[in-house]
Amino acid sequence: MVSRVAVLSDIHGMLPALDRVLDEPVVRSAELIVVTGDHTWGPQPADVLDRLTELGDRALLIRGNADRELLSMSRGIDVGLNDDPVSVWGAAQLTPAHQSLLDTMPERATVHVDGFGPVFFSHATPRNDEEVVLVDSRLDRWAEVYRDLPTDVETVVCGHTHMPFARLVDGRLVVNPGSVGLPYGRAGAHWAVLDNGSVTLSRSRIDPDDLIRDVTAASTMPGVSAWLEDGVRRPATDIDVIAAFGPRDGR
Repeated sequence: MVSRVAVLSDIHGMLPALDRVLDEPVVRSAELIVVTGDHTWGPQPADVLDRLTELGDRALLIRGNADRELLSMSRGIDVGLNDDPVSVWGAAQLTPAHQSLLDTMPERATVHVDGFGPVFFSHATPRNDEEVVLVDSRLDRWAEVYRDLPTDVETVVCGHTHMPFARLVDGRLVVNPGSVGLPYGRAGAHWAVLDNGSVTLSRSRIDPDDLIRDVTAASTMPGVSAWLEDGVRRPATDIDVIAAFGPRDGR
């Protein structure tokens, strides 16, 4: 059983944002750091994987849909993203060591956390790394998504939608830490902490000019400046994202 757990998600190849979060005192003092997927698909995918690897046993890395897709593309498998330059370029950055890391990365894990009991971690939902649930999803939708979870799992942590929230669903606590690299709703690198039965949703403020400058200088991704302007300077609002994700939530 572990005590304090820091939860990060959806770094999307943004190394300076990751480093900023890892330098937070609460994150540095965490017994375990769980990163719930989509480490890649962004301007510094290899650098992010290398930094996460450096954390060693302190980190539990979950594989997300973007990681799975880039891994397949790096082996010449067509996953329907050959018209996406970020995916094509990102797949080419993965070395055999990165491929091996992603190969062995679990898609889900359960960790016993002091004050919470067994906590289930996945990228999206327990059954699918692309499935969408939102803070305002219907109760019957939540029941459908989590119906196969053991009844003793009273806390579930997911990522994927890039928007932080914590809510109760029929007595089960669901936590999304938000996104480190490509946040929706408001700027900054988002993360969460599970500590002594309490959940804290946190945000590291990062100057957009500094983040864009640092990533641009370090990345060879085609069109990186325009990509960063869209993703960092003008993050999508929570209202827009909920509307866009709505159809995938069965609305």
